[in-house]
Amino acid sequence: MVFSRDLPSPASIFSTYASMMGTFMMLQQIVHTIIPEWVQNFVVSYIRSLVGSRSSTLTLIINERDGTEREGFMMQNELYSAAQAYLSSKISPDASKLRITRDPNTKDVSLYLSQGEVVSDIYQGIEIKWRYLEGSKQMPVEDGGQDQGNFNWECFEMSFDKKHRDLVLNSYVPYVEKEAKLIKNEKRILKMHSYSESHYRWESVNFEHPSTFETMAMDDELKRSVMGDLDRFIKRKDFYNRVGKAWKRGYLLYGPPGTGKSSLVAAMANYLKFDIYDLQLASVKGDAALRRLLLSTKNSSILVVEDIDCSVDLPTRSTPLGGLEVWS
Repeated sequence: MVFSRDLPSPASIFSTYASMMGTFMMLQQIVHTIIPEWVQNFVVSYIRSLVGSRSSTLTLIINERDGTEREGFMMQNELYSAAQAYLSSKISPDASKLRITRDPNTKDVSLYLSQGEVVSDIYQGIEIKWRYLEGSKQMPVEDGGQDQGNFNWECFEMSFDKKHRDLVLNSYVPYVEKEAKLIKNEKRILKMHSYSESHYRWESVNFEHPSTFETMAMDDELKRSVMGDLDRFIKRKDFYNRVGKAWKRGYLLYGPPGTGKSSLVAAMANYLKFDIYDLQLASVKGDAALRRLLLSTKNSSILVVEDIDCSVDLPTRSTPLGGLEVWS
């Protein structure tokens, strides 16, 4: 084999390469120093849009804030919250960099994607890639000249083949929201709300009653009947909407003290992952106050009205009555 003497030596090739890399790194440092980060992000996004226009990949951006302002604060995008909960269950054991937080109520540790980390998901044979991004940008200066400082932003990028756009939007996104709701319910801290006569409002504490349908001493057939009725209620939201009725379910419990009425309510709350609002009608002063209290209850809750027969003048009863309504 014959080599030409005009070819550069390996040493000269390495020297040239090292010189080029040094120049490139110096230029890169100058760019990061002189050009603001938001300008860099804009240029990168613009280049991506040009490349994406010729690509078969569609990328959807889910920002943390949805642009809606309430009481001076930007509201969180519900889809962002759902994506965060859903992706927390999809993190690969091979992930090299994650964010970690501890819930102040449960003390449980949660893991979330960090900057640039990618999660691949398969839905009906379609590959969907998720990526978490964060950064900050300079807020525009107001007319008065006051500097607004930096604005921190977070978002998820969801990328997939363009031809699957309708399936992703109409099927996959609702699937993510549904799964996220289940994940949040599993981690949800239930609350017990009681009416405060001194403050005329609900006051709450963590609800930690141990009663469940598995631990209750209750006739098995009756237990299955109650659980089945609760399941049907949860699944029939569309039916209630079609017939024009409020989506709620009422039960009347009766029996002497100690027969398990409160334990049954607690088991229902733990089964549905619903908060409880405990109401003593005798402590409510007038219909207006009662209406205000009912309107201030939240969805996914159980309203318990204690000792209904003791709240009005009725013939003497030896067995107290209690009522509850399940609101979803």
